[in-house]
Amino acid sequence: SYEVIHKKESLMPSRKLKMYFKMYWIRIVVVVIIILVCCLAVWGLMSLESFYRNITLATMPINLIMVALNATIFVFMYMMFMQGGLAKISKSKIKGELVNVKWSDVIGMEEAKREAWEVVQLIKDSAKVKRIGGKILRGMLMLGPPGCGKTYLAKAIATEAAVPFLSMSGSEFVEIFVGVGASRVRRLFRKARELAYGYGGCIIFIDELDAIARKRVFSVFGGTEETNSTQNQLLAEMDGLQEKDENVIIIGATNANEETLDKALLRPGRFDRKLYIDRPNLEEREKLFEFYFGKVKYEESSINIKKLARKAVYKTPAEVENIVKESALIATRDNKDAVEYKHVSEAIERIEMGLKHRRHMTVLEREMVAYHESGHLVVLYLMHPTDDVFKASIIGRRETLGVVHHHPREELFTKSKESLLADIKVALSGYAAEKIKYNTTSSGVSMDFKVAMATAHMMVWSLGMNDAGLIGDYTAIPESQLSEGVKETLNNEASKIFQRCLKDVMDLLTKEKEILERFVKELLAKEELDYDEIDAIFKEYGKLQAFSQYK
Repeated sequence: SYEVIHKKESLMPSRKLKMYFKMYWIRIVVVVIIILVCCLAVWGLMSLESFYRNITLATMPINLIMVALNATIFVFMYMMFMQGGLAKISKSKIKGELVNVKWSDVIGMEEAKREAWEVVQLIKDSAKVKRIGGKILRGMLMLGPPGCGKTYLAKAIATEAAVPFLSMSGSEFVEIFVGVGASRVRRLFRKARELAYGYGGCIIFIDELDAIARKRVFSVFGGTEETNSTQNQLLAEMDGLQEKDENVIIIGATNANEETLDKALLRPGRFDRKLYIDRPNLEEREKLFEFYFGKVKYEESSINIKKLARKAVYKTPAEVENIVKESALIATRDNKDAVEYKHVSEAIERIEMGLKHRRHMTVLEREMVAYHESGHLVVLYLMHPTDDVFKASIIGRRETLGVVHHHPREELFTKSKESLLADIKVALSGYAAEKIKYNTTSSGVSMDFKVAMATAHMMVWSLGMNDAGLIGDYTAIPESQLSEGVKETLNNEASKIFQRCLKDVMDLLTKEKEILERFVKELLAKEELDYDEIDAIFKEYGKLQAFSQYK
């Protein structure tokens, strides 16, 4: 739905009155006509003789009901047959509220904020831009994962520029009725022009832009034609802004890849300025946790912000906010007056791994799950160069019977060969632990095998990580065009990686069987182990975590 947010800035009264008259002239005319008709009716009624006046007053309620009923039927039929059917009835309405997102409230994304601040200055100094012969900025495209603050930054731009803010989701433009999307685009831009006239500028924000901006497909199907019509109208309206030189800025936001958008939208004069808004880094996550914890009561002595930020690798601002909200709910459930670290830890686990649900397993099944998860735990701690373990559990979550929760200690944008090999070893460690203990395995290794085999296949086929000298991405070539010899060699290399990793894991767990048995015992007794408990047990045996050996 639209939302129009007015900034309470001082304007020339005459210009503001003109703007409101342009926006609501139909309503004003209707109200004036109704007042005149009512005045004439009262004057005519008072001029009648008392007998006729009483008869008229007696029949007036029935007449009013009949008029209202007839008017309702007429409007309904008109909407159904002349104005796009029921789609018009549900047409988005403009809501008024105040944008109040301060620039200081936008945490992180410093590079994006620098670019956005330039947009703020261009909106404020549009007259100066015109004087030196420049063109007013028309469109800006915000790209990045969901929940990273694209909408929030757009509202901050509107707040700092002191202009109205119109927003609409891309999915709200397109309906099954022909012409509805294009009419909504026209209505949105018409409203923006009216507000820009009164306030000196206006921002249009279109979320989920990819819903109406994907590369056009020309076919006979109605849905495709309607999407194309909506997109064409958007292009026409943006070009119209250039011609009329109005201070209206369009900001589009999308989670989709830029390559999926129609090139016509990205040419100069349209969405030619692009901002990529990525997930926050460690320092920015610390600031986000401090900001959101400032809104709830929490135990400062219990909660370590730096530790939480490290645990929340790859989390978006929206996810950080959700973690704090969820931890407050858990604290309330536990009848606590303030949020403690255990509440935050449980909130992260609940969001990432799902709710706990204990299954009724046999004694043997429960023990096998403990060995399986202990195998993952030992190999992860001792062999993985980048990942840290935060939780080990034999309580079921979602479709699993147990889980070892781990992720990188810091943001990584590439994976080394050592890290990929460690991923395979961790995946195979549950199988190895079961094999060492029982000399057989369970169906619980199925998903682990899929992960290990897929990683080995990717290393050989796509990344050139093999000993056969076959360098290149062979997945880019259809398999039918590869010789049988090449395919056999690639598959053999992937199998070698798989077997070598399995041997390394079997050797390690056999060597460290005492530690493996200790973790099995702890899991069977406690069901869950946190990072501090896991780390303490390894230190008892004088073992260092793998990543510390790579520093």
